[in-house]
Amino acid sequence: MQEAIKILAVDDVPMNLELLDLMLTGLGGVVLKALHGAEALQLLEEHPDTDTVLLDLEMPVLNGFDTLTTLKQHPRLRDIPVIVVTSDKHEMLRALALGANDFLSKPYDPEELLLRVRNHVRSKKLLDLSNNMSLLLEQEVIQKTADLSRALEFSRSAEYEISLRLGKAAEFRDVETGMHIRRISEYSYQLGKLAGLSEKACQVLRFSSPLHDVGKIGIPDRILLKPGPLDDDEFRVMRLHTEIGASILSEAARFPLLAAGQIIALQHHEKWDGSGYPNGLSGRRIHIFGRIVMIVDVFDALLSERPYKKAFPLEKALEIMEEGRGRFFDPELLTLFLNNLKLFCRIRGELKDNDTASPLLQLVQAV
Repeated sequence: MQEAIKILAVDDVPMNLELLDLMLTGLGGVVLKALHGAEALQLLEEHPDTDTVLLDLEMPVLNGFDTLTTLKQHPRLRDIPVIVVTSDKHEMLRALALGANDFLSKPYDPEELLLRVRNHVRSKKLLDLSNNMSLLLEQEVIQKTADLSRALEFSRSAEYEISLRLGKAAEFRDVETGMHIRRISEYSYQLGKLAGLSEKACQVLRFSSPLHDVGKIGIPDRILLKPGPLDDDEFRVMRLHTEIGASILSEAARFPLLAAGQIIALQHHEKWDGSGYPNGLSGRRIHIFGRIVMIVDVFDALLSERPYKKAFPLEKALEIMEEGRGRFFDPELLTLFLNNLKLFCRIRGELKDNDTASPLLQLVQAV
């Protein structure tokens, strides 16, 4: 169904308006009529979908020039084509300078009138269609952007969840306490902030640090769960958990958390003096994520009970860590950690372990 055409005729002579109405019958639309500019502007406010205005210039109340000036400055109505009606060349040029789109001379030629009005109506309809399409496209872009944002947020949340669950899988395998990976996560985030890392980097560190021991999934039970010290051969096998973890998390460059987790899994046993494993990296050749997790993991391990050891008192744990300054630990990061010890002790207190051992730990201890 063709969209209705709407024309506004403005003339202070009622007979001229009736004549225009009669001549425009062939367009099959609606002809609105106004006797002066003020009435015309009021009608346009009520009918902003008007397709073309036929505007006489010499009128009372508000003449055609002032009407045209107001119309072309109106934010919603300025794109409506205006055909001025005049036989005076100077008036015609003045009107065109004010923004008129076309002109007609009196007396009207019916065929010329229809052709000019039809052409401007067609242009206006095409402009309206273009504007509507632009609006629809803009709304579609906004919707798609919102959908993409939600999808990215879901993907990020899923990646966080995968990271935490992989960390819990390794923790369960190692019969460590239920809150260990959460403490490592929060310790790492806070030490990253103290080290001046960006919030984005700290968030990546928070959710990738739980993957540090994921490689322990590949270590045999007889070694992983041994209640006493490991011999040299057993320790060589245990050390492989860094490379196993890196292998598990390999080929994940598209996923920032897993990529960071691979670095941490591989490097969190590298030592500042180069005596660590698996690659003997030293100093700042060790990624800062690996250096941070090394400090917080040792801190938490020293204060926690394991099948092979009792928990150390805080004073003893700090003494051991201080002995590792410049040997095991980045000295600057260790200073930041120790200078903010209350913060890390508070995290440990808020995320403390349950008093009862896990079912797996109970089973291992019973064997």
